[in-house]
Amino acid sequence: PRVCVVGSGPAGFYTAQHILKHHDGAQVDIYEKLPVPFGLVRFGVAPDHPEVKNVINTFTQTARSERCAYYGNVTVGRDITVAELQQAYHAVVLSYGAEDNRVLGIPGENLSGVYSAREFVGWYNGLPENRDLKPDLSCETALILGHGNVALDIARILLSPLDLLRKTDITEGSLAALACSKVKRVWLVGRRGPLQVAFTIKELREMINLPGARPVLNPADFTGLENAVKDAPRPRKRLTELMIKTALEKPGEKTMEVQAAAPREWGLKFQRSPQEVLPTADGRRARGIRMALTRLEGSGDSAKAIPTGDVEELECGLVLSSIGYRSLPLDPAVPFDTQQGIVPNSSGRVKGVPGLYCSGWVKRGPTGVIITTMNDSFDTAQSVLEDLQVGTLDVSTSREGFGAVESVLRSRGVRPVSFSDWEKIDAAEVARGKAAGKPREKIVDPQEMLRLIGH
Repeated sequence: PRVCVVGSGPAGFYTAQHILKHHDGAQVDIYEKLPVPFGLVRFGVAPDHPEVKNVINTFTQTARSERCAYYGNVTVGRDITVAELQQAYHAVVLSYGAEDNRVLGIPGENLSGVYSAREFVGWYNGLPENRDLKPDLSCETALILGHGNVALDIARILLSPLDLLRKTDITEGSLAALACSKVKRVWLVGRRGPLQVAFTIKELREMINLPGARPVLNPADFTGLENAVKDAPRPRKRLTELMIKTALEKPGEKTMEVQAAAPREWGLKFQRSPQEVLPTADGRRARGIRMALTRLEGSGDSAKAIPTGDVEELECGLVLSSIGYRSLPLDPAVPFDTQQGIVPNSSGRVKGVPGLYCSGWVKRGPTGVIITTMNDSFDTAQSVLEDLQVGTLDVSTSREGFGAVESVLRSRGVRPVSFSDWEKIDAAEVARGKAAGKPREKIVDPQEMLRLIGH
């Protein structure tokens, strides 16, 4: 059987890995629109979290298997259609993730100084489409809308001492911009309360311990919460206890001295919903944000934030919205639920299209960490294996796989990038990094990548 996977992030690689491991004859081809593989492991994981990128070693093993091939620089839906892939393969798995961000839908969202978390993260991580972002970091106060791990990542990058960032694979350009940054205060704002934050304890602890930055938590937000979390699940309980401790505990003298000397600060604000980004007098830039104060209806994860009618304005020259990513439809031939932002499926089988599957964020929505995506992808791969076993997928007709795709791509002037091409790019990045005392210096221009491999 020939199987094709669209997207080379964790979902794509874990799907491929599972099929190859549990079917001795299957051949898997992975298609990726960028020349370089690994999706959000390369472009989403924070530069100062190198241990999270270790999965790249596993993915590399998969790509080097003689029954696996990687074709980068191929945009499915433009260079080749899903229908054409279905003609060439017995099964097609869509694992192309979430390439867009959710919008706030408020006035002033398009002012200069307002960015989505997605593009900001893409900028400091070297995602080609965001390389020219040039965010304005000339203000003292930044405001991040959202209480997830991505919001904490951004706050940490904005406030980290430069010598910590210099040792990471953060891009040269963003490091230079952060070196000139005037930002010294970051507020993380959420519509709901401390019991509904989506970030995890590891990320929060890292933020609390960040050198040169002190946490500013309002004790009033946390009083009486001890009782409310008594019966909460352990992760939620420990997370809340850490926030309570940080907010309510009088720091020791040593800590007080360190914190008083800290040039930067960050804090959490709760029960505030953005209403409008306020413009400067010339109407061009963000100067602040108006927020509706909310009250919570219900409790726990299902609590809803209801506006009270009161509003508050906060001054800030930089606004980052970290309210989630969003998947986009890939090809008119593939059903898509615009409401939920997913391809409608059952256990990864795309509804109404036999032989078509999906895994990862395009299957279940843009939530969860790499391990969540791993389990989800194994689940889709299992569906493919079952369908092969019971004969739902007819393998009696031979399919040409990449042979058929290659001639179509050639006729359209598209030249795919192989995994050994990527390994040349990889080696060049590592060499450039070594010269600068970093694990790698990412190449951010796709044209430069292609030149490097003689395309």
